[in-house]
Amino acid sequence: MSLQLGSWTLSFLPHVPWLVFWLMCGVGALAVAAMLYARMRGGVLRAAGFLLLLGALANPQLAQDEREQLSDIAAVIIDDSDSQTFGERRKQSDEALESLRQQVAALGNTELRIGRTVTGTTPDTDGTRVFAALARITADIPPDRYAGAVVISDGQIHDVPAATESSPLKGPVHTLLSGSRSEIDRRVVIEQAPRYAITGQAHEIRFRVSETPAGSEAVAVTVRLPNGETRNLTLAPNTTEALVVPIDRAGQNIVEITAAERAGEITTINNRAMAVIDGIRDRLRVLLISGEPHPGERTWRNMLKADASVDLVHFTILRPPEKQDGTPTRELSLIAFPTRELFLEKLDQFDLVIFDRYQRQTILPDAYLANVADYVRRGGAVLVSSGPDFASVDGLASTPLADVLAAIPTGEVTQEGFKPRVTLTGQRHPVSRGLPGDSATEPTWGRWFRLIDTSPQNEAQQLMSGPGEKPLLALARVEEGRVAQFLSDQGWLWARGFEGGGPQVELLRRISHWLMKEPDLEEEALRARQDGRNLVVERQTLADSANPVEVTTPSGKVSQLALQAGRSGVFTGSIPLDETGLYSLRDGDLVAFAVTGNGDQKEFADVRATADLMAPIAAATGGGTYWLEDGLPRLSKARANALKGGSGWMALTDNQQFRVLAVRETPLFSTLASLAVLLLALSFMWYREGR
Repeated sequence: MSLQLGSWTLSFLPHVPWLVFWLMCGVGALAVAAMLYARMRGGVLRAAGFLLLLGALANPQLAQDEREQLSDIAAVIIDDSDSQTFGERRKQSDEALESLRQQVAALGNTELRIGRTVTGTTPDTDGTRVFAALARITADIPPDRYAGAVVISDGQIHDVPAATESSPLKGPVHTLLSGSRSEIDRRVVIEQAPRYAITGQAHEIRFRVSETPAGSEAVAVTVRLPNGETRNLTLAPNTTEALVVPIDRAGQNIVEITAAERAGEITTINNRAMAVIDGIRDRLRVLLISGEPHPGERTWRNMLKADASVDLVHFTILRPPEKQDGTPTRELSLIAFPTRELFLEKLDQFDLVIFDRYQRQTILPDAYLANVADYVRRGGAVLVSSGPDFASVDGLASTPLADVLAAIPTGEVTQEGFKPRVTLTGQRHPVSRGLPGDSATEPTWGRWFRLIDTSPQNEAQQLMSGPGEKPLLALARVEEGRVAQFLSDQGWLWARGFEGGGPQVELLRRISHWLMKEPDLEEEALRARQDGRNLVVERQTLADSANPVEVTTPSGKVSQLALQAGRSGVFTGSIPLDETGLYSLRDGDLVAFAVTGNGDQKEFADVRATADLMAPIAAATGGGTYWLEDGLPRLSKARANALKGGSGWMALTDNQQFRVLAVRETPLFSTLASLAVLLLALSFMWYREGR
């Protein structure tokens, strides 16, 4: 049993059990009451003596605490995001922070912790994340010492929790708002845009030019399409516009929409918006012409049919050229070979044409093969898998298709076992670089046993070689189209697992995608991507070195970026991201674009200062919101259950916590003085009785 009064504590530690003590109290109280009722002589003295005796049995202890006052801890979160750079916001915030430091110092017994927000770069972390910063710096604060938080921001905060979930630490959250109530802003808002789109089709983008407050004048808008076309539009503000965009190529397609500046607006950085659309092919249409049955024919067919995105049209010409009976050609197959339909009318509908050991025959006249050559020049793709037929006088090299081939036969055929090797050029080319099983010393894949001797043409690139460094895989660009040639018909040995097999499927997949102009497999390419707070630039080239890249920032600043050698064929460099938006890069004729931040980044979705987002938190925690343009509110401290904010003032919680350093205890009836008083009282009682 104890009684607390400030730093003093009175506690009782009886010498007998409490039950015995209370029984003695009861008996004594009855006896004293009887004496007083009977008006016995000395009754008052006996009562006093009995009380002193009970006090001695109760053994009272008087303790005094030696205390150390604990300071309260308050948090200040500074909005350090990009939107704070507009107008006078940064200056207002810095002045408010300095004034807070001074006011907290004047309060005394209060610590101040300062945290800063960091704008993220991914859809999950972008925007101003004040409460993440608050949780970080208050994680180790004891709840009974937390005094509250002050947020210095423009109010555009993107991780505001529900009012009931504001913080596990109970205390007021005050907001000091930088900026002004009368700000003007114009921004481009993309309401609807496809993330992926089928190439060769047109797709719709819906957008509007948002103005706050709304203006009455029409807005000039410039739209740059992925194909380089520019469109100039005039739109009413806050009205949705539909824009049809053609997607002509696979890979990244960027649509940039820019609105003209409005007089007096706080910033023009959000007057531009980008829609990034990844172009993908719907289905790949492949025409496979097999000149004669052979062990590798089924390998081609199985590989192409295994890909669900490939529509394969396959014909095998069964009539050998030496067959001279009188059977008409149209009667040599179960269905008529639609040569005219395939090679004149619908040839351009195919993404890739493959000739597998094709030998010149009357079934395909030279006029049809000349049309295939024109198909290549117009942008088509042809893959030739060559066997001994290619070296003969009836091979494709003796047809009009010869002009677009990557290699022409010399008439010789090498017959010996060899392991295909990747050339120096092939080690830099994305088609053959890093093939599984390749090694600088000895590849781990199986051997082939036949190679067609050729001489290159059309500035062909030799990616793989056979015995004596003879070309095995050659690629060539012919005007707008592309041609690839395998100068052996024994790739099927890898597919069958001979001597461990080899990466035939992966190699053929890469060749096919290069032929169909897949951006990731271009041998000369310029790319850029965002990595955290840096822009990483990659230059793919077959050359021994790379030139500096010209970088243009969203605001129009131009700089030169030197690149360093990375993995084979790739040179890289990086620059810090000081701006958010569309970066353009150029190296000669190569141009690339990179959108930094999110395509519709939260930080710039609305840049006007506002009190609306933090008002519910202020109401739930007892805090307040204050515009710095009205002046900094006076800071004070208040008890936990008191009001924490009002017009022109705000308060932190005064927790009044302390730490006990030592305790001094004094027994009241265990000293000689207290014993003397007790004996004196008993003696005086008997003295009065004796008289």
